[in-house]
Amino acid sequence: MKILIIEDEIELLIAISNFLIKGAYVCELAESFAKADEKISIYEYDLILLDIGLPDGNGLELLKNIKKRQLNTGVIIISAKNSLDDKIGGLDLGADDYLTKPFQLSELNSRIRAVLRRRKFDGTNVLKFNEISINTESKTVSINGTDITFTKKEYDLLLFFMVNKNRVLTKEAIAEHIWEDNIDLANSFDFIYTHLNNIRRKIKAANGNDYIKTLYGMGYKFSEK
Repeated sequence: MKILIIEDEIELLIAISNFLIKGAYVCELAESFAKADEKISIYEYDLILLDIGLPDGNGLELLKNIKKRQLNTGVIIISAKNSLDDKIGGLDLGADDYLTKPFQLSELNSRIRAVLRRRKFDGTNVLKFNEISINTESKTVSINGTDITFTKKEYDLLLFFMVNKNRVLTKEAIAEHIWEDNIDLANSFDFIYTHLNNIRRKIKAANGNDYIKTLYGMGYKFSEK
């Protein structure tokens, strides 16, 4: 899951990032309105942590921009202000939650997981597609009721496909998802083929169906059709 952290307090920004990275989240950082606005105009995120009190702009104005560009992105406001008007204003503009500083990072993590469950998995930890079931809490995969062992990369890739079912995923998008910030180290897309072949082999061995369709010249799509 990819998270954009928008926070002008550098120490807090780094602390949140380091904590979430340990939880296997991919984090990008922005310490100003301008930098954050640039990032949301280029990249897509599963969740955005938004500080209202930015040095070069109002975070609520940035929230308007986020909702115009990324309708499916969850937003949690983190702010030193405990004003009821700010809280109501943020929620009315489409924020999913509001957390007042100071807060425990463990509480933030719980809020993040709750928002992601509501948005991505309809409030449950289990994502299902026909005979394939993924438990995002235990990070396990079962096919036809039998638990199947996947490596972390295979699990991440299968989850990425299921979350984005019926959408065309380019090789570049898949590579960025797998390699994250180390994408520049990849010399080719051969590692994608390797992971996909392993996933298909394990699904087939469990009498599951291959829903990963190859679209030549475009990428891949997880679909029943």
